[in-house]
Amino acid sequence: MVPLSALLLPILLSAIIVFVASSLIHMVLKYHQSDYRQLPEEDKLLAALRPVGLTPGLYHFPFYTHKDMNTPAMQEKYKQGPVGFLTIYPSAPPAMPKFLGMWFAYCLLVGLFVAYVTGRTLPRGTTYSVVFHIAGMAAFLAYGLGPLVDGIWKGQPWSTVIKESFDGLIYSALTAGTFGWLWPR
Repeated sequence: MVPLSALLLPILLSAIIVFVASSLIHMVLKYHQSDYRQLPEEDKLLAALRPVGLTPGLYHFPFYTHKDMNTPAMQEKYKQGPVGFLTIYPSAPPAMPKFLGMWFAYCLLVGLFVAYVTGRTLPRGTTYSVVFHIAGMAAFLAYGLGPLVDGIWKGQPWSTVIKESFDGLIYSALTAGTFGWLWPR
């Protein structure tokens, strides 16, 4: 067993490496550019939404409760469409520093859990390949499988889900490599 205090460096360094890698993926490789589309007649749609007083949150439309989900009226709304989710942020420019800070905190949290799993299951002196496999699997549970939920429940296109899971595989390999490299001997 390896204490968390002995794994602080791989936790921090893996978070930094994943943060930099994700920045490069999104700013240099740009294969995520096709993940989002512009609304048709965006100006008209936004003008129609402004006066209704939407507050930040996640909306589902058409809205239903479980008791009226299968009523003829609700089924008709589904047939007429559109059906979807809408996420509303506060009215302001995107808060990129906040989002990036939260992403880095998430990377640290993943590193902490990877350290916990590997530290509880592997002794000091474990070979690089064994640490890589255990740390990589633990990291992939967080980075790679999470996007599947949005494809299942929120209708995110599977092409986007697959790209995000692929990113998760890269982040997991980087995390695993960092833990294998810095594993206490």
